[in-house]
Amino acid sequence: MLHLMKYNLMVKIKCVNVVFWPLVFPLILGTLFYFAFGSMEEADFETVQTIVVKEADADPVFLEFLETMETDESHLVEVREMSGEEARLALEEKKAAGIYFVGETPALTVAGSGISESILESLLESYENGKQTLLLAAEKHPEGMQNAMEQMGAYEELVEQVSLGGTTTNGNAQFFYALIAMACLYGAFIGMDAAFSIQANLTALAARRCVTPTHKLKLVLTEMLSCFLLHYLNVLILLAYLRFVLRQEFYGQMPQMLLISLIGSMMGVSMGIFIGGIGKMKEGVKVGVLLAVSMTGSFLAGLMSADMKYLVERNFPIVNRLNPAAVITDAFYCINVYDDPVRFSRSLVTLAVMCVILTLASFLLIRRERYDSI
Repeated sequence: MLHLMKYNLMVKIKCVNVVFWPLVFPLILGTLFYFAFGSMEEADFETVQTIVVKEADADPVFLEFLETMETDESHLVEVREMSGEEARLALEEKKAAGIYFVGETPALTVAGSGISESILESLLESYENGKQTLLLAAEKHPEGMQNAMEQMGAYEELVEQVSLGGTTTNGNAQFFYALIAMACLYGAFIGMDAAFSIQANLTALAARRCVTPTHKLKLVLTEMLSCFLLHYLNVLILLAYLRFVLRQEFYGQMPQMLLISLIGSMMGVSMGIFIGGIGKMKEGVKVGVLLAVSMTGSFLAGLMSADMKYLVERNFPIVNRLNPAAVITDAFYCINVYDDPVRFSRSLVTLAVMCVILTLASFLLIRRERYDSI
């Protein structure tokens, strides 16, 4: 078997599709991601444009709170006072992120769901929580009011996004997790090439291999092992490039990262062998199916849109459980963000079960192939 694996690897590394898509393309895409997002973590957010509409019974404490946020060193918001009609028109024209209607109880109106809108919502929640805390302190411990107000005014940052393990998270990390998941699934190109190399109706090389006395199971196993080894090396190169060249911080333990990458690589190769072994479709059709499956899965896992995975989770959670790209990214989140070993184990088991099912199905498909003549 080692002899067969050696020559399988020598043949595969000379194939452009087998080298470019699983290895070179993810490296290029990772570099583009770095230049697009890599330094955003260090950038300051722009001041949030905000409108205030005062009502007859406007809460003076909230107005003072907004003024503090505007004049603070961080200059978090810029407040403009308008009438209700002017404010709504400005919001429709996207001249502001939101409107605070300041009456006895302040209210917020926004027209989107971006970072600026989230900041305004957080400001309002912070004020309301602080107000309730002070009211409760005044009711039960009036002697401690002065101390409570000093402590509440001493904070430096309103919100800091951290993982459950206490590590500050980078909002752009999800793109790189989805990129690694896509690279794992692109092992399907290597797996499909392996399937073509043992189907006599597709290539002359496969025809010659099928008339040899080598057992079909041995051919399939050596192809799979060669593909697994080659693609795992591809993913390791990508991980090393992201970590040591692009300086992306992966806070999880590296052995766990390597384990996810190994099972993810096996998943991609198994998927390619399965698709390559389906029916007697032409090579171009099978490549189209492979691209559709891998790119759709990567898109739903958040490769192109930061919110896509969460939208799917909220509306169709079963898709994230069956989409291998989403399962791979979820496993990365479990060790880098959530610190959730139970969910991490579930993700690995899901991927392993998928690999076993696809491998067995591929063997049954290829094993049943019979030819009247070669």
